[in-house]
Amino acid sequence: MSCCGKMRDKAAQEAGALLQREVQRATAVFEYVGHTGLTARGPVSGAHYQFQKPGARVTIDARDARALSRVPVLRHVRSGGTT
Repeated sequence: MSCCGKMRDKAAQEAGALLQREVQRATAVFEYVGHTGLTARGPVSGAHYQFQKPGARVTIDARDARALSRVPVLRHVRSGGTT
């Protein structure tokens, strides 16, 4: 393999790693509207999100937003942004 090929491979790997970090930083905010408290696990990120009491707002990994939006006592408040 020539030197240029190695450089191209390295650049592609670095670009992929940068994109992955940006995807991981995207967030969403959910509000708990239940009566006690709730701990939910994000099926994509594996993160645990703890809603201490009614009205609690938690910033979550945007990759988990679709699944958490199906939880009846969680309300999707805001999307976008990065942390």
